[in-house]
Amino acid sequence: MANPQLNKEQRETLFQPFFERIKAELERLSGGDEKLLWALRRKLTKELGYLERGNPTARNKLKMKKWMQQKGICPICNDPLPEKNAELDRLEAIHGYTVENTRLVHHDCHIAEQEKKGYT
Repeated sequence: MANPQLNKEQRETLFQPFFERIKAELERLSGGDEKLLWALRRKLTKELGYLERGNPTARNKLKMKKWMQQKGICPICNDPLPEKNAELDRLEAIHGYTVENTRLVHHDCHIAEQEKKGYT
């Protein structure tokens, strides 16, 4: 299933005004201090990423659960997974990083699957 995207009208009437308000608020809060502005943008980016992906601790716990559930085997190629650097693959991105919506896979298997789906 393709990831949902905003249509042209939603981008123009919902997102763009919202984004302009966010930028204005970042400018206001930083009071002209470019280092503070950078830090605020960086923190906002990080926190928005956590809303979609969860934090690193939660993802590591999920990886451990998936490792045990899959008995250390990649469900794509059926080869053993490495102890480090296996990746969580969401079955449907919109449903997030949950036990039910993920599988633990090799990096190369993940890339190949993404290419098949036309995501890369």
